[in-house]
Amino acid sequence: MFWKLLTLSLALTLSGCAELAYYRQAAAGQWSLWQARQPISDVAADPATPAALRQRLETAQAIRAFASAELGLPDNGSYQHYADLQRPWVVKNVFATPELSLEPHQWCFLVVGCLNYRGYFDPEAAQQFADTLRASGDDVHVADISAYSTLGWFDDPLLNTFVHWPNGRLAELIFHELAHQRLYIAHDTAFNEAYATAVGRLGAERWLERRGLEHEREEYVVDVQRREQFLQLTTEAREQLIALYASPRSQAEKRSGKLRILAELRERYQALKQGWGGYAGYDRWFAQDLNNAKLAGVSTYHRQVPVFLALFERERRDFAAFHHAVEAIGRLPSAERGAQLQALWSSR
Repeated sequence: MFWKLLTLSLALTLSGCAELAYYRQAAAGQWSLWQARQPISDVAADPATPAALRQRLETAQAIRAFASAELGLPDNGSYQHYADLQRPWVVKNVFATPELSLEPHQWCFLVVGCLNYRGYFDPEAAQQFADTLRASGDDVHVADISAYSTLGWFDDPLLNTFVHWPNGRLAELIFHELAHQRLYIAHDTAFNEAYATAVGRLGAERWLERRGLEHEREEYVVDVQRREQFLQLTTEAREQLIALYASPRSQAEKRSGKLRILAELRERYQALKQGWGGYAGYDRWFAQDLNNAKLAGVSTYHRQVPVFLALFERERRDFAAFHHAVEAIGRLPSAERGAQLQALWSSR
């Protein structure tokens, strides 16, 4: 770990003054996270550890073992430690788009390449950057993120930000982040996130099928259904906005049309929620930053997921074959990779 940290520190030092403050907060945040982590065996053995946390850590360890034994995901030191960050998020991601576009801005970084967001451990720095973007006229969304992957550079710990999630969601998240460690294509956020999202969902279904209780399986099915309904709502709004922005209407007409579409999206969510039996998990999402940037962020993670689900079926639901097929697509040049994904979409 020391040599990896030294290599990263040297790279950050050489990155130039303009970005040095950003990389400093990133390095400081990562270091603080490492300082907070403890071996799970030590946490479990500590008499002061609450029984509920001890049980969640045991479940997470079983999920972690399943990931490598059954899903073809990396067998390494990730999720063998636990860290309580004393806050409900690990990083803040800043998404931004132009006022009348759903095309997200990109930022390029050392090691990971270009991304459709900019992540911060320092919430004040995230807010300052978001305010600067807003002042320039962009739509901006600052998202609380529960987990992220260091892509295998370091061993990622379990965090208080997600360890108490229901078993299906916990498994999905761990499998998602480990998928990033197995395969990561520089400069292609949509590909990476859709692949990891598909692995997370497919893996959670396999875990619950093999190890879950009936009520956990039922709970996860309902959760996925709600998410699909939410995504359908946001996708329809995105398509309306894309058509509006591409139209020959004046900027004033586009602005008023945008407000109307977003207001209708809120109304349709309220109608949809009536059938959810009191579940209000998306209320906060709709209450803050409902704009192009927030819709673009949802699209980044989910737009290509159906393609990867179809590929999994084509590979006879075999995870090893699925990973190899995705890796083969990932090795293609960007244009060919896009064409291959489009062909898979058309053949679903």
